[in-house]
Amino acid sequence: MWYLGLIGLSIGLAVGLAALGGGAGLGKATSSALEGTARQPESSGELRTTLIIGAALIEALTIYSLVIGILLLGKLPNAAEIVDVLKKIGG
Repeated sequence: MWYLGLIGLSIGLAVGLAALGGGAGLGKATSSALEGTARQPESSGELRTTLIIGAALIEALTIYSLVIGILLLGKLPNAAEIVDVLKKIGG
């Protein structure tokens, strides 16, 4: 039964760490794109396109972790099943 706790913990860690990493990566990418635009304003169109593609890829990784979290959430039993198991163990 302890593995249910590990599944719940992994859901939170997967989504939380992915959001943290995605946010940090997106912030760094945006910062670099703005710095490049400030240095060479004529290349802003190319930088914007590259930034949008990179941001989409970063966000895709975060969405993948959310999907994994939802799939793991489906592995957890509902409350009635847990109560039945606890009643069987208790007596």
